[in-house]
Amino acid sequence: MDVHGHTESAVLVPLYDVPDGGVHAVFTRRRHDLRRHAGEISFPGGRRDNGEELQRTALREAEEEIGLSPEAVDVVGMLTPVGTFVTGYAIYPFVGVVEAPPEWVVADTEVAEVLELPLQVVRAAHGVRRLVRRGIPFRTDTYEVGPHLIWGATARILADLLRRISPE
Repeated sequence: MDVHGHTESAVLVPLYDVPDGGVHAVFTRRRHDLRRHAGEISFPGGRRDNGEELQRTALREAEEEIGLSPEAVDVVGMLTPVGTFVTGYAIYPFVGVVEAPPEWVVADTEVAEVLELPLQVVRAAHGVRRLVRRGIPFRTDTYEVGPHLIWGATARILADLLRRISPE
């Protein structure tokens, strides 16, 4: 599938079920001192290595960023790829089911924290907001869960996921 962006990357959308708590998604909040996408909420992922299959990229990056072993993930599908407008990434999202949230091992050079958010709460947090980035105002879909604002490519990936699964 083609997508705008000159740097190929992949993310893993880890999901797990909590009895009587619904399906949760795992996100990361990137460190504030990073060069690109600093402080943003994202799914674990990153740039594709030369010759690497994109699904392998998503699994490798999830292991590097949050310690999620590829063997613990059942990749169940792929969502529509999205591009980033300013940084030129073509992001290929893979959905993976994990049994339960493992003990996260955070790569503190990249990740400030791991967020485990119930999809029902995330769905209810949808809104369209006016944001300003690099001096340019724009309206965009967002999800505001507590102090966490999900927007941009992650919000577009999340919207695709939410369209494909039942609210229940």
